[in-house]
Amino acid sequence: MGLDQEPYQVRLEIFEGPLDLLLYLIRKNEIDIYDIPINLIVEQYQHYLELMKSLNLEVAGEFLVMASTLSHIKSRMLLPRSEEEEQEEDPRRELVEKLLEYQRYKFLAQALAEREQVGREVFVRSFDQASLQELAEEKKAERIEFAEVDIFQLLDAFQELLKRRKVEDIRRVVSERVRVVDKISQILNLLKAQEEIEFEQLFSDSLTRSELVATFLALLELIRLQVVRAVQSHNFAPILIRRAVSLEDEKLSFEYLNGLIPQEEKGGEDKDSLNH
Repeated sequence: MGLDQEPYQVRLEIFEGPLDLLLYLIRKNEIDIYDIPINLIVEQYQHYLELMKSLNLEVAGEFLVMASTLSHIKSRMLLPRSEEEEQEEDPRRELVEKLLEYQRYKFLAQALAEREQVGREVFVRSFDQASLQELAEEKKAERIEFAEVDIFQLLDAFQELLKRRKVEDIRRVVSERVRVVDKISQILNLLKAQEEIEFEQLFSDSLTRSELVATFLALLELIRLQVVRAVQSHNFAPILIRRAVSLEDEKLSFEYLNGLIPQEEKGGEDKDSLNH
């Protein structure tokens, strides 16, 4: 790379795990969870691992274990089977049971988190019936529910962005450094001026691939630190990046966030290394 420091890494296990990725692939491909096409899932799972590694996302060991498990299931299903072996249980059965159990726990955890969130945000105010009815008549606009966007949806959105953008691929004699910590500061300034911004607007000033990658890593870091949220109203709707704290909250201070990021992770990327 020509730099003494290691590339900035976002530790993926903070966000999601291998079962989350499998459930995402099942939803994305509209697959029956009881009849998973293992060849397709193995291929796409490996693709996401390679994508995460290319973006300097540290892939937890659990992802690699799951990759081995999927490959083992695939090999078992490809081997010719005798009539007796045909009566044995489906090699995918254990995986399906794990996915169903994880999905149940995740749903319950999300329901509890939403209940707690609602409790924090509700403030009781006394209304007489007439005033309440009048207010209801005035507020007839349909309420739009936003769902949280997971890291794999963000990876897809970022990959599509890279395909559409014409990024510069210019070799420089002097290596120019793009620091993730500076991109964090830029995102904070944007969200201080407005409560939310579209995902793609975050990258409007990024001209090179390394700038795009640094901005994306900065966004993931802010999500990890619970300073921002990525939400979407429905499938294929624009992803919105929302401020998750009030303007007065110290978490919105660059000095506060800068103190949370380990010193060795504040360095930048060698632009040429990311343009290969």
